[in-house]
Amino acid sequence: MTLVQLRHLLSLAQTGSFRRSAEALYITQPALSRSIQALESELGQPLFDRVGRRTELTAFGQEVRIRAQRLVAEAEHLRESALRNKEGQDGRLRLGLSSGPAAVLAPALMRQMVSRHPGARLEIFQGQFEQLELALRDRRLDALVADARLIPPSASLQIEPAGELRGAFLCRPGHPLARKRAPLRFSALLEYPLITSFLSDEINRMLLERYGPEAHLEDRLSARCESLDTLATVARSTDAIMLAVRAAAPDLHELALRPALNLGARFALVTLPGRSEPRLLQVLRTLIKRTLHD
Repeated sequence: MTLVQLRHLLSLAQTGSFRRSAEALYITQPALSRSIQALESELGQPLFDRVGRRTELTAFGQEVRIRAQRLVAEAEHLRESALRNKEGQDGRLRLGLSSGPAAVLAPALMRQMVSRHPGARLEIFQGQFEQLELALRDRRLDALVADARLIPPSASLQIEPAGELRGAFLCRPGHPLARKRAPLRFSALLEYPLITSFLSDEINRMLLERYGPEAHLEDRLSARCESLDTLATVARSTDAIMLAVRAAAPDLHELALRPALNLGARFALVTLPGRSEPRLLQVLRTLIKRTLHD
């Protein structure tokens, strides 16, 4: 089998159509059919079933697709590494970020890339940890930075501490609660819409321990969004109160509570052990030390 055949398989698995895949690959439909048939012949089993007008992977084809993704990604990574070594380029970094790091780290990293590494290519993907982990394992990401509390210990992941940011309840400066001088009871927050990102079980547990059953946010939230920039935009223009890392919205007013919140988000840099690292990953590590702390 060849990498070309594996790329043909991946394209057909994605489109479900010989015609669309042939167009995307800039080859003829008969040529694509011969490529898939040769791969099936070598493996000794069918890879696709025809279901109506759609072509779908067999159970064995699903297994082959997963392995093909890894092989093609590794081949692409090897090609890029060779190109960087030959031409001295900074290359590419594909980075996944959860909500906190995306709000604080992403702007700083993008500024660094465009100003100091103009020949580099940075691709940032934002999402929840489960989505980012899958993309990392499929070699669609080089690294990810996420809430350390969400990352289970695993011998198949390389996990490095990546700083901590203080959490806070935030509102617009003109908010009615912003005029209160004394620390607030948690019940005062419940008079207004509460918005936040997806929180770890540990954060939810800490809130319950500190403020009691009324702090069970799953029953209290008006909106939840993985983008802290979006949440901050809403908080600036409404009476909504936002729970997030303080550094994500320094222009918002921080509400003092009794007892004090004393809540921090710990982050981790996650990569795959044994995989050659892009040169830009060291730039990322340096920037993490400068930005992911209060």
